[in-house]
Amino acid sequence: MNAVEIEEAVSELASQPFDAPEFPFAFLTAFGNKETTVKRLRTSSANASDVPGGVLQRSNIHIATCTPGKVSDTLVALRDSSKTASNKARFILATDGAGFEAEDLISGETLACPYSEFADHFGFFLPLAGITTVKQIRDSSFDIRATGRLNKLYIELLKDNPDWAKAARRPDMNHFMARLIFCFFAEDTDIFNGDAVFTTTVDQMSERDSSNTHDVISTLFRAMNTRREDRTKSNLPRWAIGFPYVNGGLFSGGTEVPRFSKIARSYLRHIGGLNWKLINPDIFGSMIQAVADDDERGSLGMHYTSVPNILKVLNPLFLDDLRARLEEAGTNTRMLFNLRRRMSRIRVFDPACGSGNFLVIAYKQMREIEAEINKRRGESDRRTEIPLTNFRGVELRDFPAEIARLALIIAEYQCDVLYRGQKEALAEFLPLDAENWIVCGNALRLDWLSICPPTGPGVKLHADDLFHTPLDQAQIDFENEGGETYICGNPPYLGSVLQNDEQKSDLRILFQDLTKDWKSLDYVAGWFMKAATYGTHTEATSAFVSTNSICQGEQVPILWPILFGTGHHIGFAYTSFKWSNLASNKAGVTVVAVALTTASSSFRNLFTIGPDGAQTVRRVENIGPYLVAGPNSIVFPISKPSDARSPMIRGNMPNDGGHLILSREQAESLKSRHPCTSKFIKKFVGSQEFINGTNKFCIWVEDDDLAEAMACEPIRGLIDKVKTARLVGGKQARDNASTPHRFVFAPHQEGNAIVIPRVSSENREFLPVGITNGNFVISERNFAMYGAPLWNLALVASRLHWVWIGTVCVRLEMRFSYSNTLGWNNFPVPMLTEKNKSDLTDCAEDILLAQEAHFPATIADLYDPSTMPADLRAAHDRNDEVLERIYIGRRFRNDTERLERLFELYTKTAQTAPKKSNRKGAA
Repeated sequence: MNAVEIEEAVSELASQPFDAPEFPFAFLTAFGNKETTVKRLRTSSANASDVPGGVLQRSNIHIATCTPGKVSDTLVALRDSSKTASNKARFILATDGAGFEAEDLISGETLACPYSEFADHFGFFLPLAGITTVKQIRDSSFDIRATGRLNKLYIELLKDNPDWAKAARRPDMNHFMARLIFCFFAEDTDIFNGDAVFTTTVDQMSERDSSNTHDVISTLFRAMNTRREDRTKSNLPRWAIGFPYVNGGLFSGGTEVPRFSKIARSYLRHIGGLNWKLINPDIFGSMIQAVADDDERGSLGMHYTSVPNILKVLNPLFLDDLRARLEEAGTNTRMLFNLRRRMSRIRVFDPACGSGNFLVIAYKQMREIEAEINKRRGESDRRTEIPLTNFRGVELRDFPAEIARLALIIAEYQCDVLYRGQKEALAEFLPLDAENWIVCGNALRLDWLSICPPTGPGVKLHADDLFHTPLDQAQIDFENEGGETYICGNPPYLGSVLQNDEQKSDLRILFQDLTKDWKSLDYVAGWFMKAATYGTHTEATSAFVSTNSICQGEQVPILWPILFGTGHHIGFAYTSFKWSNLASNKAGVTVVAVALTTASSSFRNLFTIGPDGAQTVRRVENIGPYLVAGPNSIVFPISKPSDARSPMIRGNMPNDGGHLILSREQAESLKSRHPCTSKFIKKFVGSQEFINGTNKFCIWVEDDDLAEAMACEPIRGLIDKVKTARLVGGKQARDNASTPHRFVFAPHQEGNAIVIPRVSSENREFLPVGITNGNFVISERNFAMYGAPLWNLALVASRLHWVWIGTVCVRLEMRFSYSNTLGWNNFPVPMLTEKNKSDLTDCAEDILLAQEAHFPATIADLYDPSTMPADLRAAHDRNDEVLERIYIGRRFRNDTERLERLFELYTKTAQTAPKKSNRKGAA
């Protein structure tokens, strides 16, 4: 269950008569517990509670119902219960059907409210459903509740009005929903001069059978688009005259409304009954956007960009500096005046704004600073000098663009109420301005200088309204020109294989004249390129959230030379961290935040989020493209090492239709039933087999043994199947159809080989590496060094190599994805003497002996950080000490120092190597 579904279930439970014996089980069901789980808890053997009326679910919650007036006493009993502690319950909850009290035993937070209102606090208990929430989401249960109700109404209206569900009319449907949202907000915040006046009017003036509900709403919309002076000749009914003229284009154009069923009319009344004063425009836009998005509705309420994550971008981009200037100003009225004037001219531009999260947060944070300035100057009631039109955005879809503008309008009103009072906010709110500052279009095809002009007019079209005119161009000037421009956002990521033809075309237009390798870039690279181009025409700093892949692997030598070539450098950065959402499976993507600027500075801020969530920041002279302190070194792939290291190649690839690969059972059956197969069956080890100690098998036939193999009937049958499969396969398969007995790539050699899995977990402190002999065929899921001296293994097994691979190679989420051309061939190693190699060989032998001493423990077992054997850890520690003394004569203090030394050494090496350019047409 997602958060919206849980809210609906909890609200339904709260609306039912209180049933003390059933309440604990109904409560657990509302939070997604399966029927079998609840049924088991009904038995005395599964329910370990020692409190009368109690139900205890291990690791989750201890609930008890009680007699009237005993709620607090019962909560104490639950807290003191030995069973609560021994079963590691996180929550305790007591209720008598009138009162309701609960406590989070981990955080210490408590909850006390009337029973009838406990559904309003459902977010408090979301961890019961496996949903780990940030505080802003949990406390804003209204947004989840409103989204769920609006979603029900939306679906019901589309069911009764199928023509509105078609592509041609979907914008009309979305525009109608934006109007409703405004009306619900306006009637609860006195904008409509009365409590629930919109919902009440619809309820009173429309028939209970809903036959004229659409007409009533349409009439109200028409009233809100009619100026006061025009109302006498507008033929508006008396019951609609009292509604204000809204303007801003929100109610202009057609006022057609979809027809309502009785169910839809009921949903509308329920939505109007919510307290829309509580709307949070920070996240509401993202949630309501899901209502109109067929792809997102299935995960309704899960997708949002949390305020803390947004501030990771906005704070170092410009908000921290504003706060520092505020602190510096103190009570100096002139300095405060200058700071306020500076803020009034700041432009914030999000060229992938979605429903406006970044813009809303930036606006609210700036209004908070401005309010403090006004307070210190004794001008608390002063009207804001920060215009909404300085917060510009581009969004591909029309509905999110409308919601972004609406969210900013709501944010402005809420800030006016907070900092100036309800009376002043109301006096200046209506009519809305007709300015259009959110552009609907493809940001990678539009001219950003036209949308967000640094100075001068930059206006090609003026609009009569805010919401209904074509939105493909900027339509208004900034109120204050010549100020600072900050570009920010969370653009779509989309790796190269996920891009559709239009998105590929977007990147082609941007990059085709700059690099021949543009097809390998993530889609988000287009925003970095557009921002860098914008920054070459006017001083601006941009900061985007991006998948960490643009700062790893093959994309770095493609993208970053171009960005650096525009005169930009990295202003600040966050190294990889999880950008999570509200989903119960804690889904998320691993991202970085990177700022581009041309401004000079004596230091840059490099932020890191630790495993415990703690943030650290280092002030460094420069941040390289791998988000490491140091020069802008770029690691280009090379085909082989430039020193005495052994070549590393990918393992053996069958491309056989599955006919040359065998399970253990298949291999043993063949050998027992057909002894002639034994000679041609070898162990086949992929990355998972190597790490987890399991084996597959394969048919391996050398050319010299082909006649003998074909004389063995089972082998011949398998080879014939391979030929058939390859003939209908891709080019590689077809090219090898004439040799079906061989793998399509077969570098296998007899003797020992060092094995390195291509993909492995980042949770291990060392990369998994080991030795196989000729009886093992190493699969393409591994890299292999055949006949390599053991000192090569010592390099791979080192912590130095771990940090290098984790930085310059691509990561799959956070997992390591090894690359021989980037990670091994380019690994910076000082010149090694024969004594160095001998010492490292001893270290490698010690590691292998320690691994063998714990047979049959697997690599996965041995390298679990919490259970790693002491002798194996000691062997790795000695290996690190020997190698690191070769580098700097002592042990490195930490991974940061290791990485910086590696890049320093790489930079010196690269200066003596032949130059390579990714520019199209370059030599």
